[in-house]
Amino acid sequence: MGESIFEGTITKWLKKPGDKVQRDEPLFEISTDKVDAEIPAPASGILQEIKVSEGNTVQVNTVVAVIGDASGASASAPAKTAAPAPVAPVPAPIKTEAPAPTPAASAPGNEEDSDVRSSPLVRKLAREHNVDLAKLSGTGAGGRVTKQDILDFVDRRAAAPVATPASRLSATPAPVVIPGDLVPMSQMRKIIAQRMIDSRRTSAHVHCMFEVDMTRIVNLRSKLKNAFEQRHGVRLTFMPFFVRAAIIALQQYPIVNSSLEGDSVRYHKHVNAGIAVALDWGLIVPVFKSADELNFLGLQRGITDLGERARSKKLMPTDVEGATFTITNPGQFGAVFGLPIINQPNVAIMGVGGITKQPMVITDKDGTDSIAIRSIVHLTLGYDHRIIDGALADQFMVVVKKTLENWSEEVG
Repeated sequence: MGESIFEGTITKWLKKPGDKVQRDEPLFEISTDKVDAEIPAPASGILQEIKVSEGNTVQVNTVVAVIGDASGASASAPAKTAAPAPVAPVPAPIKTEAPAPTPAASAPGNEEDSDVRSSPLVRKLAREHNVDLAKLSGTGAGGRVTKQDILDFVDRRAAAPVATPASRLSATPAPVVIPGDLVPMSQMRKIIAQRMIDSRRTSAHVHCMFEVDMTRIVNLRSKLKNAFEQRHGVRLTFMPFFVRAAIIALQQYPIVNSSLEGDSVRYHKHVNAGIAVALDWGLIVPVFKSADELNFLGLQRGITDLGERARSKKLMPTDVEGATFTITNPGQFGAVFGLPIINQPNVAIMGVGGITKQPMVITDKDGTDSIAIRSIVHLTLGYDHRIIDGALADQFMVVVKKTLENWSEEVG
């Protein structure tokens, strides 16, 4: 789960003793102070025993279950019956690092080479896209096959869209609440509550709001969205436009992409964009690392991937660490604008309101005014007044506004 994780709470078992499990198949869910996540089985076999029940918190490296093969599960057979020696059970602990690869049965039509270095997510993608990992040249460290390697291969093959397969959504039904009940907060809710209080106590919050004419981008997206999805396998959303505009402004005003360390200011080399994702069970901010190094298509793919993995509990703690600037989107639920709380240790957060059609006074190059229907969005910047002054915050937002209203970048 990462070196910064010391303990986790078992929130749900997805299998029960006696069930068959496949390697990389979700086995149980945990909640930590960083993220809620599904933990995959480290090997195929039979779930013989659950050692830690739901609701219990244990330290890392605690064995929480035992997986064995069919013979290991048949330990109650009569002593006189000759039986093959059971294979030593495989423990399924909460670990601080990824489990060592073990051989797994190949999916039909996909002779997967067990020697190929890859992650569980990559192997899952390979099976669902019928890709032979042994035929790919990995671009990751040590020749590891990455998720992008899979997507690029499928894109080149051009036999099907590159869309990331719909992940298995973890069933998290809303609790049945009876008026008058006293219901304990979830682990995630407790963490969110504490961090919001800490942020308010830490930063001197100030907000400014800008009205932005999105008509040009709305028309561009409407024109390109179908071809974009067919060509690249991901939906064309508005979020990469806002992220890209923020990156351009952050490069001009690096103080907004900084953090306070005592009496000093840390200017970050790259823009690690935190993208807030609303979940049925809370809120999480996965981080898009080095977003400033990617083109528009790379931004859209990365945003889509983070959102899908957040909703399907596939994020790891490293996916929610290291943000240097955060964007949240209350407008997706109809809000005109919001006054978001800063995501520590960032010094600013941008809130995106809903895009709505409104009458607006338009002045042409000759100075003549007219009224037209335009697509308008209200953007809010929450900033830490300890190091960002109002004038600089406004100048930052002017760059964001001009970039969006005069969009000229290739969308793809």
